[in-house]
Amino acid sequence: MDLKLKDKRALVSGSSRGLGYAAALVLAKEGCKVAINGRDEAKIKSVADRLSKETGTRVIGLAGDVGLLDIPEKLIQQTVDAFGGLDILITNAGGPPSGSIDSLNEAAWQKGIDLCLMAHVRLIKAALPYLRKSTAASILTITSYSVKQPIANLLLSNSIRSATIGLTKTLALELGKEGIRVNSILPGWTETERVAELMTARATANSTTVEEETHKQSEQSPLGRLGQPEEFANAAVFLVSPAASYITGVMLSVDGGMYKGTM
Repeated sequence: MDLKLKDKRALVSGSSRGLGYAAALVLAKEGCKVAINGRDEAKIKSVADRLSKETGTRVIGLAGDVGLLDIPEKLIQQTVDAFGGLDILITNAGGPPSGSIDSLNEAAWQKGIDLCLMAHVRLIKAALPYLRKSTAASILTITSYSVKQPIANLLLSNSIRSATIGLTKTLALELGKEGIRVNSILPGWTETERVAELMTARATANSTTVEEETHKQSEQSPLGRLGQPEEFANAAVFLVSPAASYITGVMLSVDGGMYKGTM
């Protein structure tokens, strides 16, 4: 299938590693010009160079923490300056720390809100003037299947990401008449660096091994394993592509069936 992504212009935030990186890689392989983002300037420039060489497509690296007030607008402007416009925005950010209602203080909640809700809001708000000029405008927020089925000890993520789902659905309804599609992917447990960190924390807390904790988590999926980043990326890139032109307002679980509900 031709996804019709050649020469489209995309920004993927939080993409120096993990799910964001996987999405950027597939976009570039499809011929899309891609701006990637991470907090470490040297690292994100190195990752961009590697992606450019691997895919033969223009990839630029933009440094900045999307959880900070002024960074989202700067990232959008840098992308537009480099590519002459914007067609695709994938909003992604690292997850907030684990913890309980007793262990998480006010500062942790505020930081989680900035990272897991306001980063999406600020990126989208800054991007809209340029997306309105595109003939194939698409926004994809990356959240978590925890918005449907809370994950133990991830109170911040469970709570705040649900607000991003409300944002996504509302914007899909409001922006559809302008030809701008807005969807979200709710990934489950996928073999990324963040998940490896969470498995390490579980192993320490439970006096087990990372392998044992990963096996226990894998058993919760009907497929009996964790996902691979490219499996997430394939779904993400399809959703933002013109090939999915009649799909908007969708909250797609890419979780190997770990969510047990019917809705």
